[in-house]
Amino acid sequence: MLKSLKNNQLYQLMVCRFWETIREPSVLFWGIIFPVLISIGLGLAFARNNESTFNILLVEKNPTELDSLLQIYGEKSEKKGKEVWSWTVADATLGNTTFHFIRSEWDEAIIALKRGESDMIITDSLPTIRYHFDPFNTQAQLAHLKLSALLQSPVQENPAQQHIAPLTLQGVRYIDFFIPGLMAFGLMSSLLWGISYTIIESRSQRLLRRMIATPMKKSNFLFAIMFVRTVMNVVEALILFLFAWLLFDIRIQGNLGALVVLFIAGNIAFTGVSVLVSCRTSKTEVGTGLINVVQMPMMLLSGIFFSYHNFPEWSIGAIKLLPLTALADGFRAIFNEGAGWLQIITPTAALTLLGIICFMVGMRLFKWQ
Repeated sequence: MLKSLKNNQLYQLMVCRFWETIREPSVLFWGIIFPVLISIGLGLAFARNNESTFNILLVEKNPTELDSLLQIYGEKSEKKGKEVWSWTVADATLGNTTFHFIRSEWDEAIIALKRGESDMIITDSLPTIRYHFDPFNTQAQLAHLKLSALLQSPVQENPAQQHIAPLTLQGVRYIDFFIPGLMAFGLMSSLLWGISYTIIESRSQRLLRRMIATPMKKSNFLFAIMFVRTVMNVVEALILFLFAWLLFDIRIQGNLGALVVLFIAGNIAFTGVSVLVSCRTSKTEVGTGLINVVQMPMMLLSGIFFSYHNFPEWSIGAIKLLPLTALADGFRAIFNEGAGWLQIITPTAALTLLGIICFMVGMRLFKWQ
């Protein structure tokens, strides 16, 4: 039986495709190592302690109330030849807040603000102070709110904060939001580049023409590519989850079986999309463009790195129709919200149906030469 399996055409194609995949260093790096590095980097950036730091530039001609307060509560130092005052406000509930006040000229301050080196510019108008910042910059808004409140009440203990109850629930951190989205994006990217680009490159090098001249079944060739990419997706997802669990204590709160079914549905959906994208063209430049046309909008709109609810309200309905949005939302529901079978029926059915339709259309239009 083992000998007949080894002589099986489909088995040989899958083994061949598997070895071609794992022997390519770039595939292992971009598919396995790179997502882990991204998760570690963003996780360390957003999962650190809740200490806030703001850099504020002082452009003053006359002394203000702020200067008097800095003499009392601030610590003076020098950085790159400039006078820096640091004012730290201790808060056991919300975390410490540190303001770094740097004296500067107006032109230099504007350049620093454009470069993102500072959050705000403060100038004086007689005895008062003026705040200059981008009103659409949430970091600058937060700095203004905290600083203006601090100047009104410089005492470092705020009694109102005694009624604040910080949330410590599983799934509310940014890393909890990011990891399921990164898994969904990695699945899509792996299939688009692993299937679409492979087929297009083989067609451009006339390898498909040579292969169909042999007794090989066309369906075996496509199935071998799809099977190997699906197995690689499982390995990549498991490694990413393992690192996230070890480093950030990421946990699956929902039904594990539902997660597996949704994962399979995502593979079906983007396998069909990949076949459709690669069904005609024989130029790798065109193929790369088509892959990016499919991948880039969903990467930006589907809420992988930030919530798509930041987009205008009229666009939310259309964004929810994107397959990557459905997959990422489904993963997050299972990871963070404890979702089960009922919650993933709709996205699973929609993704599976999309994959079948795209695959059928792609095979109908498929060009082997």
